[in-house]
Amino acid sequence: MRAMRVLQPAPAPQRPLALQDLPVPSPGPGELLLRLTACGVCRTDLQLAEGDLPARRLPITPGHQAVGVVEQVGDGVAGWRPGDRAGVAWLAGACGVCRRCKAGRENLCESAEFTGWDRDGGYADYLVARADFAFPLPAGFSDLDAAPLLCGGVIGYRSLRISGIQPGGRLGLYGFGASASLAIQVAAAWGCEVYVVTRSTHEQERALRLGAAWAGGYDTAPPVPLDAAVTFAPAGDVVLHALRAVDRGGTVAINAIHLDGIPAFPYEDLWWERSLRSVANFTRQDAREFLQLAADIPIRTEYDLYPLEAANEALLALAEGRVNGAAVLDLTGSVGPRA
Repeated sequence: MRAMRVLQPAPAPQRPLALQDLPVPSPGPGELLLRLTACGVCRTDLQLAEGDLPARRLPITPGHQAVGVVEQVGDGVAGWRPGDRAGVAWLAGACGVCRRCKAGRENLCESAEFTGWDRDGGYADYLVARADFAFPLPAGFSDLDAAPLLCGGVIGYRSLRISGIQPGGRLGLYGFGASASLAIQVAAAWGCEVYVVTRSTHEQERALRLGAAWAGGYDTAPPVPLDAAVTFAPAGDVVLHALRAVDRGGTVAINAIHLDGIPAFPYEDLWWERSLRSVANFTRQDAREFLQLAADIPIRTEYDLYPLEAANEALLALAEGRVNGAAVLDLTGSVGPRA
């Protein structure tokens, strides 16, 4: 099978992924073998490929927004059959017995494993995943449309929940990539007023098309105090912009697995019971809730398509801010070469 793998992290312009021909893996007990049709390209993949996110093992196949068809079912698997459509996301497994798992906080499990970081991910023709961490996908979404839901969508949904935003509240979104473009649709369905802050005028225009009440750059504060904000850009100074925009008692949720550091700031920016919260992974319950919500709204996904062999180009486009919404790898071979 084909797989685009990180052999050694390197900057995106140096093409850190290498195409390899590997044997098709076999599912073990409790696992599924998926024949993949699509995989979303996430900023976390870029951070892993470039080394900002330290690799847990090398070589590794990145990709944690994988969609495919069940090819084989391992021993002891219930609820899945060959031919079923399934999605695999960032959380690849948790112990299930620690106090965090038992409290419904498996995203904080110290033994958790992650797709494309601990286990080979979806930049390949086949993927082995734990059956209990795979998800049925809404029938109304094609494989390509479903892929961006599995990370940007789910983690964006958890970020909204962590922020504490209530229906009808004033919400700030800082940065407007794949995750924010899905989160705004959830917030709009909840009747929120959404204020988007992003450097890109193209993204500002897209935010307004998706229902934002206002969109502007970092040099202009939102016109009203915010009840909550979510930051998507992996830059600490953006967190401070958001913190200064939230009202008394407001929360800023940081949607990032890697951040370049938060600059020193005066205590007055945090006072009046403002809060900073990090968003760490998600639970399977988050994923189930969001996928149902995505079908109910219904959420629209926007993406640029790349063939598997052009995964380096997809990462470079992401690094340079040239992606329209999300980037998705078409693993069916129907998308031709891309320079």
